[in-house]
Amino acid sequence: MERPHQTGREACPTVNLIELRGVSKTYPIFERPSDRLKELLTFGRRRYHRDHQALQDISLEIRRGETFCLIGENGSGKSTLLEIMAGILPPAAGAVHVRGRVTALLELGSGFNPEFTGRQNVFLNGAILGLSKAEIAGRLETILDFAEIRSYIDQPIKTYSTGMVMRLAFAVAVHLDPDIFLVDEALAVGDIYFRQRSMRKIHELRARGVTIVFASHEISDVNALGERTLWLRKGRVEQIGETGEVTARYLAALIEKDAAYVRRQERGSGPARPPSAPPQLARGLPAGLRRYGNGCAEIIGLSVVDEQGRELESIRTPSRIVVRVSARARDLVRLPILGIELRNAGGIEVSGTNTAREGFELAPLRPGDACTADFHLSLPELAPSKFTFSAGVADGTLLDYEMCDKVEDAVAVEVTAGGRVYGYLSIPCGPVRFRRARAADLLRS
Repeated sequence: MERPHQTGREACPTVNLIELRGVSKTYPIFERPSDRLKELLTFGRRRYHRDHQALQDISLEIRRGETFCLIGENGSGKSTLLEIMAGILPPAAGAVHVRGRVTALLELGSGFNPEFTGRQNVFLNGAILGLSKAEIAGRLETILDFAEIRSYIDQPIKTYSTGMVMRLAFAVAVHLDPDIFLVDEALAVGDIYFRQRSMRKIHELRARGVTIVFASHEISDVNALGERTLWLRKGRVEQIGETGEVTARYLAALIEKDAAYVRRQERGSGPARPPSAPPQLARGLPAGLRRYGNGCAEIIGLSVVDEQGRELESIRTPSRIVVRVSARARDLVRLPILGIELRNAGGIEVSGTNTAREGFELAPLRPGDACTADFHLSLPELAPSKFTFSAGVADGTLLDYEMCDKVEDAVAVEVTAGGRVYGYLSIPCGPVRFRRARAADLLRS
């Protein structure tokens, strides 16, 4: 294995600004504080710890100007990987090459001296990055305006609130002309307005060609920012690739994990009764629909009905409806999953679900067996439009499945709304309380 070495900091026109080859990181775990002292006193001849493998054999390349995201559950190794990229931690094994000026927003307040004032920390961070005092001074006003802590800038950092530290750290990181910007969940502690402003700034950096490595649990942010995404699981690469594909599999894994937990709880509280099957099949499908799959099973019916079983061609929202899906097996389907999707006239998937996501394990289907699932949906007030329902039958789990048959846009319904809808849907709102007062009274309150 290649010998570990320090991260490079040289400016370089190479396409890849970050390269990792076989990177691993191990931490010693001591059961008791005294065990650490015992091991020191034996000069390492006796082990009183066990090794925790935080990262195992990570290899990747991040291109100049790319936005690369990291996802994974807590403890998966995201923060450790970012700290290695930033040069804060050395790898236990492997090689790391990072080229260009790096700013990092990692653990809250990292890089700040709590005894120094905010102003002193701005100049300290700039000097570490190789900026002259004049260059830092030229950016100071912009940093203060962005962070909105001007009246506290000459107070020690240790007197700042968590939000103030985060604001200053972010403002410093993005205004010191980085080639690479590393972000680790730090925005989660900010108020919504500063978070929105920060996300706009990240999009600006992205448009300017800054390389961004972004770790987050907010999958919507990852999907909006990331060109490629790495999914870490227990320190290993679970998947790396196009962001939409990786996040879809990651979310499916989380749903599957949650469904498995629910099933265990149900087994612990006594035998769970399987849902009774609807007595009838869904309406048959017209010819010529777009469909794909391996053919082991097929969708043979899809209906949209009200709660009394009457078929619907138009829906006035908000309302409760039932989407009925029927499938038939041609070959053995060991772990059948039935699912539906709702799309608007623009082809945007508004929502969807399936039997596995809802926590139901269906019995295997033998050749010739048919089954039907009723999905009871509570539709909010939707913007008036033509909507379509798609249906699918698969074999497997949420995380790992094979599509047997997917029928797209099989049933169309006209959706109207009871009132005016802003955007795609109306969010239910409680009473709006209003009082009249003079402006001066409102300001005093």
